[in-house]
Amino acid sequence: MQGQIRELEELLHSADDLETETLRRHANEAEAKNEVRDGVKGEIKGSIGSASVQSDALLSTANKAHRSLETRRKFKDSKTDFLQRHILEYQRLFRRMQEVSNGDSFLFLDDLYHIRRSDQAKVLDYFHRIAKGNGLWLKSGTIRHRTQWYRHGDPPTGLKIGDDADEIDLDLTLEKFSLTKTFLTAILGGFIAECEGLSMGTLLSPGALDRLVLASGGVARDFLGIFRKSIHVARERAGGHRGPKIGTEDVNTAAGEYESAKKEELHRDTMDEEERLDAEFRAIREFCTAKAKSNVFLLSKDEDTASFDTVQELVDLRLLHKVRSRVTVSGRKGDIFEAYMLDVSQYTASRKMRDLEIIEFWLQESQERLRRASLIYHHHRSEGA
Repeated sequence: MQGQIRELEELLHSADDLETETLRRHANEAEAKNEVRDGVKGEIKGSIGSASVQSDALLSTANKAHRSLETRRKFKDSKTDFLQRHILEYQRLFRRMQEVSNGDSFLFLDDLYHIRRSDQAKVLDYFHRIAKGNGLWLKSGTIRHRTQWYRHGDPPTGLKIGDDADEIDLDLTLEKFSLTKTFLTAILGGFIAECEGLSMGTLLSPGALDRLVLASGGVARDFLGIFRKSIHVARERAGGHRGPKIGTEDVNTAAGEYESAKKEELHRDTMDEEERLDAEFRAIREFCTAKAKSNVFLLSKDEDTASFDTVQELVDLRLLHKVRSRVTVSGRKGDIFEAYMLDVSQYTASRKMRDLEIIEFWLQESQERLRRASLIYHHHRSEGA
């Protein structure tokens, strides 16, 4: 294993796709002998013991001919080719690990979406070839709509979900609001239980927990991050007329402050696609706050693929949150829509809009409010924006 690591580290720090030229020289020597006997007589005398030896002399001339051959070869020294050539060695290595440890190995590939999309299926395909049948399990963490784990071709490349791998969604969504709330409350309750004299009721006012779930979009790390900021906000206002508990307005303020973290992730995770995604997000935010005047908008399932995929990427980046997968609209018979919520950070704190309607989509009495045609969003390019 140490030998393989050293070899791979050397490969890592070497140049890739480096043009290399090899030169080979082949030299051949041919000797032609001309023997002359006629007309030439010589005598060689020597003494071996007491005996005398006499022999005819043989005169010969030798001509030597030299011939050289040069072979030049040019090729690119590719790291990818190196890895492909050594795949059998890596398979044997993991089989040996299985024998030695009497158990399987586990390989974690995190943040796969940071790799170029065109290369993602190749990376998964390579490790799948090493793992399959060799006592190795793979777990890859990524963002769903920023990942291409399978590519059709001859042969196909990558992993097929359902056949080669199973998909595990680590985050709950706002579609199942009560289930998500129960899950996040249990996580927070576990931390609070470690603090003597504290309880959920002593920290949060009625309604603050619902707003906290809403602001997090169902993502556990955002839930805890906004909760932490809410504590700071409540401390800074030092009680006042709202009392010592974390209230809804404290959560709103904390969500607004938390926006910078999401924007930073947008910049870091999207790289050259940031401009496209940011333009779409600004158009959606403008539609919700200025036109629909609602925290929720509807997107047709018949929307063009590029637009629909962009919205899904913004959901993965936690700037939008899916709240309903099937909504019908009054007067639009046969059309099916999906409902999304604009992130709470976009209409709270310093940019709070007093005339913005907050649709509590998780309540039964709010279902009819989702069916308005005024909430239907169209891709901003189709509107000439």
